[in-house]
Amino acid sequence: MSVMAIAKFERLFRSAAGVDVDKDDLRRFSEFLDGEIGDLLVRGQAVAKANGRDVLELWDIPVTKGLQECMHVFEKMDGDVELKPVLEQLTARPPLDVTYSDGLVAALPTLAGGLTVALARTMKIVDPEMKNPGSEHWERATQLFDLLL
Repeated sequence: MSVMAIAKFERLFRSAAGVDVDKDDLRRFSEFLDGEIGDLLVRGQAVAKANGRDVLELWDIPVTKGLQECMHVFEKMDGDVELKPVLEQLTARPPLDVTYSDGLVAALPTLAGGLTVALARTMKIVDPEMKNPGSEHWERATQLFDLLL
């Protein structure tokens, strides 16, 4: 990831929840994003298949009210940060038994951005005094996401 992209991620976390991340946190972030996006897509695949479709649409993805709100927050913030192109490259699309619709592919960076905002806010809720997340913050936040998503 370029230095420019790292600075944008740092600014996004800081703006979303006052969390200061550094380039070492981006490896953890990438792993988090791959896991959560992958889980959401697998769940969406089950919904599409249950409805007799071989095309995975955005509405098949189980987006909660809170995640949807974080996606809207990200869209507003992205006007300043411009992370969608970077998130587009970072957002893995695991091979599934369905085809990804064009609309879903176009929405994945916003979904990833919403997860980013939710992650930063979750870390701050778990430890309101935290400024720089450590391993325990990443583990707790990931456990919460795994429990709820």
